[in-house]
Amino acid sequence: MHLRRLIVAAILVPLLFLYVTRLPVQYFFYLITAVAALGLYEFYTMFRLNVVMKYLGIAWGVGVMAAFFLSLADMYALSLLAALFFLGLRLFLKPDPASSMQEAATVLLGLLYVPGLLTFQLTLAQRSPSWIIFLYTSVWAADSAAYYIGKNLGRYKLYEAMSPNKTVEGAFGSLLGGVAGAVLIRTALLPQIGLAQCAVLGAAIGATTIVGDLVESMLKRDAGVKDSGNIFPGHGGILDKIDGSTFAGPVFYWVCLAFGLLQ
Repeated sequence: MHLRRLIVAAILVPLLFLYVTRLPVQYFFYLITAVAALGLYEFYTMFRLNVVMKYLGIAWGVGVMAAFFLSLADMYALSLLAALFFLGLRLFLKPDPASSMQEAATVLLGLLYVPGLLTFQLTLAQRSPSWIIFLYTSVWAADSAAYYIGKNLGRYKLYEAMSPNKTVEGAFGSLLGGVAGAVLIRTALLPQIGLAQCAVLGAAIGATTIVGDLVESMLKRDAGVKDSGNIFPGHGGILDKIDGSTFAGPVFYWVCLAFGLLQ
């Protein structure tokens, strides 16, 4: 398992780097929109959503990504429109009011949780591909450090009710890994970032990567599933792979804004 993680990272990190830096930004839009659509499919499948609402929700999610990429709308307006549409759809879709709140809430939460959070990465990519490389390198470094430190040194459970394998030591490893990944990428791609700023950005990514992982574990336990999907045999689904970056992306964006780095 340890070797497999290293091999996957050794393959995916250079591929993402080449894809993001060598191709126009619209190709990142295609990639992240495909990820959002697959993530929504897994989310709605986990919670056994009505098939009509499921596929219309996925279509709406693709529309959210397109609207943000083309600067046609903001999340507040799209969320209100989604609430109007899907509540009205549920009203006429089934005459039985039972579970209507659950079904409508599932659609709307999925839209906020998957494409809603991923839109921040679209904004980062439009500013510069280097920000995406910064984000993902730090997330992968945080995730890897959390895994190895937690596996070898972990003694104290972090939040056993949500994820019995997470440890306090692994959480500190995530912080350290996030900082190490950030410093590495700063040296290679973004030397204009101050070292102290870089450390704060890396720590923020490391912390939110852990939170994102725990949130997805919470949702999976509520849905009664072990993995979000099986697109990666033996490794779970798309949501299992992006749980950290979905949360880290918005926080990274906000901290960058606070430091004046995205002006």
